[in-house]
Amino acid sequence: MPTSRLAVLVRMAVCSLTLAIAGQAGPPNVVFFLADDLGWRDLGCYGSQFYETPNIDSLAASGARFTHAYAACPVCSPTRASILTGKYPVRMRVTDYISPAGGNQPASWGRNTAMLPSPYDDRMPLGETTLAEALSDSGYATFFAGKWHLGPKGFWPEDQGFDINIGGFEHGGPWGGDNYFSPYGNPNIKDGPAGEHLPDRLARETAKFIENHRDDPFLAYLSFYSVHTPLMTTEELERKYMEKARRLTFSGPRFILEGFRDARQVQDHAVYGGMVEALDTAVGRVLRALESNGLDSKTIIVFMSDNGGLSTSEGSPTANLPLRAGKGWLYEGGIREPMIIRAPGVTSARSVIHSPVTSTDFYPTLLDLAGLRKRPRQHVDGTSLVPLLRGQRIDRGPIFWHYPHYGNQGGAPGAAIREGNWKLIRWYEDGATELYNLGNDAAERYDLSELVPNRAANLAKTLDKWLNEVGANMPSLNPSYSADKPSGRLPPDRR
Repeated sequence: MPTSRLAVLVRMAVCSLTLAIAGQAGPPNVVFFLADDLGWRDLGCYGSQFYETPNIDSLAASGARFTHAYAACPVCSPTRASILTGKYPVRMRVTDYISPAGGNQPASWGRNTAMLPSPYDDRMPLGETTLAEALSDSGYATFFAGKWHLGPKGFWPEDQGFDINIGGFEHGGPWGGDNYFSPYGNPNIKDGPAGEHLPDRLARETAKFIENHRDDPFLAYLSFYSVHTPLMTTEELERKYMEKARRLTFSGPRFILEGFRDARQVQDHAVYGGMVEALDTAVGRVLRALESNGLDSKTIIVFMSDNGGLSTSEGSPTANLPLRAGKGWLYEGGIREPMIIRAPGVTSARSVIHSPVTSTDFYPTLLDLAGLRKRPRQHVDGTSLVPLLRGQRIDRGPIFWHYPHYGNQGGAPGAAIREGNWKLIRWYEDGATELYNLGNDAAERYDLSELVPNRAANLAKTLDKWLNEVGANMPSLNPSYSADKPSGRLPPDRR
């Protein structure tokens, strides 16, 4: 087919897609909800029988729910960078959560571990063309609210393509003031009345932005601090879930050993339950703002979490069963996420997508859905999910992870690859590998590396090729390590 003819057909297809979403001339809006530390099974639509999430469940019922969606890292900052750039975090050397004090860098390492974690960059590079910048260059108004955690001042949302920034700075949690309640002690959000609840405030700011820009294309990126520690909720919600927990029956063990940590096996933490419901209520407020402004038919909505639920540390507030482990681990509980996309005119109600996808895929997917003609050469690790949203198939290829660090939650340095139903994990301390067939072993109980060594070897070869291609930063041996001393891993915390 002549190039000019092909170009015309591509432009016609893009235009048709945009009109199908918008229902009228003009590009569609984008609302992106990003939760923090929310586990794969922490929503009603993903099987939780303890947490109540009617608004997110309704969103899932009106669009596409993914069952094998992954974060690019088992901790927050790297995944957040992957969403905004369409790249695996290792390409930017943002491979661990960003600690403003540098406590997780090897130069400051004080734990007795076999390896020193790899050095990494503590900011998302300004040279990346972020999703916000790509949309802004195409005429979108851009808004950010909530947790940023992608670098110091000079690398905040307003430096990376967002017109408005409410609450985003270098910290990974709401650590100032009264934490989740005003006064916030946050340089980028004005304090509200004493006792004002942070998730509600962020939702109201987002709803106000939507109303003010109802006649313009916009990106509203609501990146919750919830449900990250500190574990805090309202007294009313805590009472509600304490009573609900009293009525709960559970026959199995409440905790099982995962490495040197105890992993929670039951969802019954009252404070965490309140945090999840407050998150859901905030999502509902934003969804109602879209409805009241007549924007339902021309707005793409995304919901995602940045890593797995916290099950082995810092209160161990949730359980990710049937998935293994949680935040900070390369097992499924640390990287598989709840993910929902509703694109009017593209997605079908109550559709369920089982194909494996990852957080780098949002960038090209949203550019395709928005019908943008100006396409930056940016999302080298992302694949557009539009065919999946239409009920078709794609050849996504393998998905990779590289985490050359020790998680605060007990995880150790390693890498992983998933191709089809097969997943291989390599631990950097001793080079050991584990192989799982996720098609019949989502809990990763049965290591098949010795039973099917050829499969393990082929996946290891593909993983090595990728690590070499991206120039992966690696951990090193710890010259101060003593096997006779405590491992340095924190003890289980059941508060």
